[in-house]
Amino acid sequence: MTSDTTAWLIILAIGVGTYALRLSFIELLGRASPPPYLQRALRFVPAAVMAALVLPALVNLDGARDLSLGNERLLAGALAAFVAWRTRQVLLTLAVGMAALWLLQAYA
Repeated sequence: MTSDTTAWLIILAIGVGTYALRLSFIELLGRASPPPYLQRALRFVPAAVMAALVLPALVNLDGARDLSLGNERLLAGALAAFVAWRTRQVLLTLAVGMAALWLLQAYA
């Protein structure tokens, strides 16, 4: 078997596996509701995913970890997190975070 054929078979197998995995959850959740402990745990998935996507962008600057006060993204993110905690308003959090980032970058 050539390497091209092997690569295509691997891609096909991964695609079928991914589709089957996603379909299984749709089918299982359509037939029965998950237990209460699982429902409570699943409520935290969106927040965990968002944190996993955003935090590395805030603490890494030019490929290195930067936790100093010179990191404008970290300061703007901390201010946005505070606004989110106090107000629980998504649009206000985004506006304050972006305005803080732009101002900190403009005057840095």
